[in-house]
Amino acid sequence: MTYQTLISASDLKARAQYLNLVLVDCRHDLANPDFGRQAYAAGHLPQARFAHLDELLSGPKTDATGRFHGRHPLPDRQQFVQAMRDLGISNDTQVVAYDAHGGMFAARLWWLLRWIGHSDVAVLDGGMAAWQALGENLSTEVPPPTAAGNIQDLSSLVPTVDAQALLENLRNPSLQVVDARAPDRFRGENETLDAVGGHIPGAKNRFFKDNLQADGHFKSATQLREEWLAVIGDPQAAVMQCGSGVTACHNLLALEVAGLSGASLYPGSWSEWSSDPQRPVATGN
Repeated sequence: MTYQTLISASDLKARAQYLNLVLVDCRHDLANPDFGRQAYAAGHLPQARFAHLDELLSGPKTDATGRFHGRHPLPDRQQFVQAMRDLGISNDTQVVAYDAHGGMFAARLWWLLRWIGHSDVAVLDGGMAAWQALGENLSTEVPPPTAAGNIQDLSSLVPTVDAQALLENLRNPSLQVVDARAPDRFRGENETLDAVGGHIPGAKNRFFKDNLQADGHFKSATQLREEWLAVIGDPQAAVMQCGSGVTACHNLLALEVAGLSGASLYPGSWSEWSSDPQRPVATGN
């Protein structure tokens, strides 16, 4: 048995010894890039390795021409594959990603591994809190270097779209864009991360935290499906975006849990879209 969306803390505890497992700590703070590494050092799930959002799960913000691609562009594909090998991940590895933020950052690693064709990756439902609720201890020991994995760059399991495709969509609508940011930022209010407030014209808002129950676990597949079908029609004609392409992956994970596969990611998201004054901006609801 493998896990390809979520894994419960109880399942992880019961089955860890039977899985060819690599645990990855993805904790991060957008306002404090050192937070994740410091939190990992203070205590993490035993045998977990650390992946930094800015350094490993993202690429350079600008390309060789100086063009801005958003605050968290996709990493170079081959460099990402090598980074996964360095974590000890092979084609037959069950990867479990976790954080302490409802899957906000762990979902990025989940999506990136699917991007390079690796399906056996899951997010720990409820994150560190769910693990500790079982009475399990954390560790401050860094696992010793492991033999490099042999994960290969395979056909992507997830589609992407770029800004040009979304500009064309404004002229000939066929895609439904869904923005994962908080409602106030979607409306153009209280914007603190990007220079311009607002959203892509025609986008709908589905705050990623709405995928979660009050205790930080994901809602049931049935509830997620009902809620998401009120937002989108055909998931294969839906595009998920957010501020920088991170929390949009949380919405993509929720869609997968709900059995609504096929939606695309706009990796550059609002941070890239809003950087070009020639691209239109909408505000309000």
